[in-house]
Amino acid sequence: MYSKVYSAAILGTEGRLITVEADLSDGLPSFDMVGALSREVKEAAARVRTALKNAGFRLPPKRVIINLAPADVKKDGTLFDLPVAAAVLAAMGIVPKENLKGVLIAGELGLGGEVRPVPGVMVLAACAAQAGLSRILVPRQNAPEGAVGGEIAVYGVDHLLQAVSFLRDPDRFSPLRSGGAELGEEEPPEADFREIRGQETAKRAAEIAAAGMHNILLSGPPGAGKTMLARCIPGILPRPSLEECLEISRIYSIRGMMPEGQALLTRRPFRAPHHTITAAALTGGGAVPRPGELSLANHGVLFLDELPEMSRTALEALRQPLEERRVVVSRAHGSYEFPASFMLAAAMNPCPCGYYPDRNKCRCPESLAARYRSRISRPLLDRIDLQVRMEPVVYRELTDTGRETESSARIRERVERARKRQQERFAGTGILYNASIPGKEIERYCALGREETRLMERLFEQFEMSARGYHRILKVARTIADLEDSPGIGTRHLKEAVLYRSGK
Repeated sequence: MYSKVYSAAILGTEGRLITVEADLSDGLPSFDMVGALSREVKEAAARVRTALKNAGFRLPPKRVIINLAPADVKKDGTLFDLPVAAAVLAAMGIVPKENLKGVLIAGELGLGGEVRPVPGVMVLAACAAQAGLSRILVPRQNAPEGAVGGEIAVYGVDHLLQAVSFLRDPDRFSPLRSGGAELGEEEPPEADFREIRGQETAKRAAEIAAAGMHNILLSGPPGAGKTMLARCIPGILPRPSLEECLEISRIYSIRGMMPEGQALLTRRPFRAPHHTITAAALTGGGAVPRPGELSLANHGVLFLDELPEMSRTALEALRQPLEERRVVVSRAHGSYEFPASFMLAAAMNPCPCGYYPDRNKCRCPESLAARYRSRISRPLLDRIDLQVRMEPVVYRELTDTGRETESSARIRERVERARKRQQERFAGTGILYNASIPGKEIERYCALGREETRLMERLFEQFEMSARGYHRILKVARTIADLEDSPGIGTRHLKEAVLYRSGK
């Protein structure tokens, strides 16, 4: 007695169709599973047997073999519980085999037959649609994210008995209705620039960073407002497009981090991992790698506080993603690629106590302060476009209620105008914003006049720039020009870009 059903494995950010085969034959009663299985998948044998028994289905005294094909693809997670149970029930004749042909099944089983949510249903639904299947059967809690694309009929169940009823007569059930992916109303920002007194230079740098998606490093003593300013940045970024929302939601679906009942994430992510985070947690890891913090911040902001306190391996793991805007994780059985198009907002103290160079407060020797700052390598600093020194807020600025401070909404208007100029400039090129201009296109999009060229020649020698640093200054200058609605890059734009690059 043989049957097969379809499920899928998640490899990187894509789904791979998996055939779950069940065969019941004469011999000593057993329940074996094969097919490059992780520990969680192997444990499905015990969960499925117990769930079937407690749901009222008695396994015959036969040899049961489950094969998950293709055998060269690593299977991971608990999503194969429900398809294994469905394959066994079909082999027993309880479920018609013909009803399994056009459906992809995924879900974890509890011992009582409950169907529990699993990660990655958005990816599974897309995989099923690409494979030409017409239906997908998933846990009810996951059904909204599966239906967001509107490409396939999605059915949600809470219990194994409901799944059996569906597989016996699918036409009696109605799929989850989805009006397709919609952005809906925008949520207000969690932090507003209106709340920050003083720090006008740092605010200006944050505006430039947001307009061109440039990386920014904020350095200053404790209490200067570094963390608060970084948390305000998402509020001035343009609203994500529908395509960006789908990509953000896809990553969070794979990690199982979608809020319950929410089908689409419509806010740009803001990730702020602790400085003790490992390199694997940043980039993604596991036997079958899952997205890390860099990918969870995709199309949003990655805030790294206390940057020099991070491990050297974690800091150096940032270098390739900051340059290529993607993460590649290699394993013996293959390589996995995750998107990492984020804006880095980092913060640090200038020395271990935080008060250097104020000798009235700082007790750190010069050598100790220098060693502390040197924990951030030159190649990594080279990839951070704007480096801003924040001074303590003075009493007059803190208490001056008569002076109006700009809101995030007003700053965002300027950022959106600058982004619109970039969209028009890069239409049809695949370039999203100024920070992602490839090196070979710098001369085309960041052309300099004679006076600007002479200025950059002097500054290049004065600041001992690298080629990467030179290109990044031009990109920042291009963004400053966009904020001023200037068609070309002028000397004032270059001077401001160099000022922020020097960290002063």
